[in-house]
Amino acid sequence: MTDTRVETTSRLAQWRIDNLGLSTYRKSDPFKIGKWNWRLVLEKNRNLSIRLYPEISSLNKDSHPIASFIIRVVCSLGGRKALVHPEVRDKQLKSGEDFVWPLEVPLGGRFIIDVEFLDLKTTYQNGGESYSVWTEHFTQKDLCATALSSIGKMLSDSIHTDIIINASNGSIGAHRAIMAARSPVFKTMFSHDLKEKEMSVINISDMSIESCQVFLNYIYGNIIDQDFFTHRLDLLRAADKYDVTDLKEACHESLLDDIDANNVLERLQYSSLYHLPKLKICCMQYLVRFGKIFDIVEDFNVFIQSADRELIGEVFSEVLSVWKGF
Repeated sequence: MTDTRVETTSRLAQWRIDNLGLSTYRKSDPFKIGKWNWRLVLEKNRNLSIRLYPEISSLNKDSHPIASFIIRVVCSLGGRKALVHPEVRDKQLKSGEDFVWPLEVPLGGRFIIDVEFLDLKTTYQNGGESYSVWTEHFTQKDLCATALSSIGKMLSDSIHTDIIINASNGSIGAHRAIMAARSPVFKTMFSHDLKEKEMSVINISDMSIESCQVFLNYIYGNIIDQDFFTHRLDLLRAADKYDVTDLKEACHESLLDDIDANNVLERLQYSSLYHLPKLKICCMQYLVRFGKIFDIVEDFNVFIQSADRELIGEVFSEVLSVWKGF
């Protein structure tokens, strides 16, 4: 690994410097977070400073990022010590107007520059309010709006419903044909002499009526982005249970986007339970390769008391692998 390479996961970037030496200027290779390629720069005049900026090209010249992030310097000299810049919120960054952090403490030996992006926003080319780029991939703009609206209306207005779905705290009417078309599990229920076919009732007691409504909205092609993000863990469970593969993959991709110290252990367990390989890799990277396991020691101790033994073994195997190479 060279001193210019930056390692990344979905929202986290780390630049490892083995030795700054007598260098007065060092620039990282470009690294991609969100829609942009970014660079980190170390400059030494009187003091050492760190710069962060996006590379603006002809393809994104009209969409400068509005970034929220935390930047840290973790130094291995004399034990693991961290310098943390106060959280930066909604700062618009341009190539000529980048972020600069002057360090008042000299750095020696190995150290890591760690940038964790909390959000990245941009604005539409014709102006208007900013929006998070991490919600863009979940959109219905390529679907036939008129047809979807009509199918959604069948659900919202209970038009000729022929089956009742009982959630944990309420019921909603739906249509066998649409549910069977979207889920092989529902298709089997309605094609064989099972109680669901005979009684025209499906019991989904492990979902609230709110989550069940959002699940049905997805099946009917009428889901709202914010509802998806609010209920995506319940949606993941339902997608796995009823074999709605496109919903499961949408949840999988979404859960990759906002891994942080508060949710990484939960996400890691979900990755194992629902066989989400990319999510498992990203959680492992966040915890081990990027060293975040040191920031959540108490939570990790609770995790190893209750988590699947095989999963815990994978975590420790990854720890040993990384430490051998350090």
